[in-house]
This record gives sequence, structure tokens and C-alpha cells, in this order.
Amino acid sequence: MNILSRRSFLSHASTLGLGTALATLTDVPFVLQRALAEGSIGQPGPNGRVRKLLFIFLRGANDGLNTVAPLGDPGYASSRPNIGLSEDPAQPVARLGTVPFPVAGSSAGTYSHPFALPLGNGFAALHPSLKFLAPLYNAGHLALVHRVGYPRQSRSHFDSQAYWETGAPRDDRVKDGLLYRAMVESGLANTSPLTGVSIASSLPLILRGSRAAMTNLSDPTRYNLLAVPNTAAANRKADAALSAANRIAFADKRDRELLQLQYQNLSQTLELFAQLRFDEASNTFRDDVATDGDTEWSAANGGGYYLFPTTEEKNGGWARTGGNRASKYVVPTGAHDFFKNLKAASIVLNKTDAIVSGVSIDGWDTHSGQVDSKDEQAGTGAHTGAHAGLLRRVGWSLYALQKYFTRYADQCRWEDLVVVTLSEFGRTTVENSDAGTDHAEASVMLVAGGGVKGFVPGNAGGVARSGILNCGGPGDEIQPWQPGAKGSLFQAGERYLRRNTDYRSVLGRLIRNHLGATDDQLGRIIPGYADPAESLRTAGIQTRDGTAVIGEPDIV
Repeated sequence: MNILSRRSFLSHASTLGLGTALATLTDVPFVLQRALAEGSIGQPGPNGRVRKLLFIFLRGANDGLNTVAPLGDPGYASSRPNIGLSEDPAQPVARLGTVPFPVAGSSAGTYSHPFALPLGNGFAALHPSLKFLAPLYNAGHLALVHRVGYPRQSRSHFDSQAYWETGAPRDDRVKDGLLYRAMVESGLANTSPLTGVSIASSLPLILRGSRAAMTNLSDPTRYNLLAVPNTAAANRKADAALSAANRIAFADKRDRELLQLQYQNLSQTLELFAQLRFDEASNTFRDDVATDGDTEWSAANGGGYYLFPTTEEKNGGWARTGGNRASKYVVPTGAHDFFKNLKAASIVLNKTDAIVSGVSIDGWDTHSGQVDSKDEQAGTGAHTGAHAGLLRRVGWSLYALQKYFTRYADQCRWEDLVVVTLSEFGRTTVENSDAGTDHAEASVMLVAGGGVKGFVPGNAGGVARSGILNCGGPGDEIQPWQPGAKGSLFQAGERYLRRNTDYRSVLGRLIRNHLGATDDQLGRIIPGYADPAESLRTAGIQTRDGTAVIGEPDIV
């Protein structure tokens, strides 16, 4: 029998260009032997289900000021005469209550509404390309946390992404990822073949570490990476080789236990992925309503839009019997590969014991051409362009995830899940001469899920609780937004939006209150979390740069 050794196995995989994905499919803590000692990360709750997390990294630095726009601050319009969003004359930003959802129906373009959507707190508004967030917001399943950053903000993409992913800003000694440490603290990395999973070209730093390998898939349709070709007979032969290798009694030498564990977890991981359907034919997940009021498309196609637009035919209402219409796409066609990844990340959380999964969207470094030139006849302006196309990916993603984990829930339901966006920094308050924005400081994080503390309506259409934090109105009491030329938009270096929330406080709240870490675990997952000088748990002054922050936002 041809027994497949670890060395020949990895060598063969590398020749196929699969070395990175293959090495991370082992998910074995090589030197870690830790039983679950505390906390409940990865453990079933009273309802018998495990709470999970899905992250979406917006790489390149999202412009938070056009994502959630402070229209109530006169400094916003004066700083962004060409790229700033406009107030809707029929729905002024001063209105209180729910977010309006501009339904396109069957005739209008999906994103034909040109005005910002008031968030009902009398101050802030949502980019119209995020219209599909309105149902989540109004249901109380979305929290928008503005003015997020960290002390002594770096404006280097490489450095700042690393700080977000390690959870240790300005500390280059920390080399492993924040969510990797959370998976290690779960105590499950040496007993479960899947804990943390990313769907990307390579394993992101946030899931990377030296004591346990997380899982990365660059092409989830090729789940059995041992089989060449990928046929039933070839798969059986390769699986038998792994099984035989597992039974070998290795000599009691250094790292022999590591080797045996690697074969065991690799075999289990391949078995799990062999049972999942990532192929295009299985992409049948649909909305349960006539999406966006498109009754014409719904009647012709027997239901709402596809949740994961991976082809033109499945991208919103594009495919029509009377002639295809590009204006009915829900996301740009360049987003199809991202939604293949998002679908895979969702399936992994829904069909396996994995606790965390994640994906990335590139392209947020909008130095130029952030918006289209204004042309009322063509329907272009600040609400269209590169940034709008990126936001459409985000808005539809969260809408689709809510529908998928509600309609097709198996091992994970919407109320068990939190979805969070990450981005390395915000962008300049003042637009540049190229219809874009440059590197700056604070931005906005989106947090969605069935257990998220979001908007709660008040009496007579008012607001009992806002779903937007740190951008005016209710929910902005600790460090209120200050409007004007000397206000919040310019208080970082007298030029940029100043933070009042540390991103580690947002993630810390999610890791403890949602995933189930103890305070002691959280101190190991996020270095310095209990340090009073950091003011991560409660409101205070971050001593590294003297900035006042609110501590943990009340979002879960």
C-alpha cells in the first residue's frame, strides 16, 4: 500500500498550488493540550445551540462618514460639497422613528433612490446603497457603532489591519490573531476538527497562531484536496491512505503525537467537507418575499431573489423574460466571487460545529473616484460610484444572512449569530481634489444578529432605543457628538473625526457577552483588556493619547 506521509502529502499539495489551504485544513493544536476549564465559548446554551460569529473585513479602510452620514452636523456638508450625501426633502433627517425603505418595485432600478436614509435619531442617515439594512434596523437586529478606532491611530494599511487582527494596537510583539486566541480559549481546538474558518485566498491574521491551526479554504468546492482527480475512487484511495497512516504506532519521539493528531484531524475535516454542498447547483437559497417589491420577477421565478448572487442569473432581478435589466442587480457583477465565499462561510457555520467564520471585501481605499460625477438625467452623483458599489455588497450581505439563518437554519439560527464588520481606519472628513478621501482615523462598525440590541420604537413613532451609537440623538449620551467647525468631525489632529469607542471594546463585548468568554479569558484574548489605562470595559480616558472613550457599547 502506498502510505501517504506528511512530507510527501504537503509536497504534493504544494505542487498543486494548494499548500496554504491544505496546511490550514488540519486545525490541530500541535503543542496545546488544554481541556475546557472556563467560559462557554463553543458550548451549547440552554437552548442546546452554540453561539457563533461571522466577520466581514472591509480591507482598504471604509469611509464611515458616507456609510453613516452625520447630516445633522453642518460641518459634514461644508466639508464634502461633491461627495457628501443629500438629505431627502420628503424624509428629512430630523424625523424620528424607523428607517424608510425605498422599495423599487418591478419598474424602478434597485438603487434609484438618490437620498440618504434618515436613521430616525434626528441626526444621522444611512447611505442609500445600504437600503437593505433598513428591515434589519427596524427589527432591532442591527447596531451601528460610529467613531470607532484605537489610540495613536496608524494610517498604514498593513500596520492597522494587523493591529485590528491581533487586538494589540501599536504592539508589534503580538503575532497571533484575536479570534485565534478566542478559539484556543474555547478548549475545543484539540478535539474539534473545525473551530475557526475563513474563506479567502489565504488565512487572515485574525485566525492565525502558532499553537493551533485554523482552517482556510480558497476554493470550498474542492473539499477533498487529496484526490487527483477528484473522483469517488480516487477519494476512497486517498482517504484509506490517511486512515492507514493514523493507525501507525509512531515511535515515542518529539512531535510524533503532533503528527498523529494532524492525520486524525485532517481526515475528520475532509469527511466533514465531503458532506457539504458548496457547488453552484446547490445555490438555491431564496428570499421568502417578493424582494424589493419586485412582484413581476417573483411571479415569473416562483419566489424572491437569490440570497447569494453568485451569477448574473442569480443577481437580483436582472434576468427578466422581457429583457435583462442591469438596473435590477442587487450587487455589482464583480461581487459574485465574494458571495461564493460568503455562501461557503455561512454553510460552514450552519452545517458544522465551527464557531467563527470570516470573509473579506477588498477595494475600500477610495482616494479617487469615490463617487460618480453629478448628472441628474443619468441618475449619478454622490449616491453612486465605487464606494456605493462596495456598500451594496455589505447591505445585501447582512440582509441575505438574516434570511439564510432564518429560513435555512440548521446548527445556527439568526438569534445564535452575530455578524460584525471590521476596517482598519476611517477616511478624511474633508474630501480631496480627486472626488475621494484619504487615510484618517475613526470609522463605523456594523453589528447584526437576532440577539443584537438595536432600535426599539417608542410611543407615537418615536424612539425608545436607537440602533445608532455615537452619531447624535438617543444612544449618544456618554460622549455626545459635537457639531460645527470645531466639533467631532475635526477633533483628531484638528482635521479628522475623533474616536470615542475603541474597536477592542466592541469585539470584547461580543466575545464575552455573545460567544461566552469569562473576564479572565477576555484578558488573555485581548491584551490589556483589564488595564484601567486602556478604558476598554468602562468609560474613561485612554492614557496613550488622552482621548475620552465610552468603554463597551451596549450592543449584545
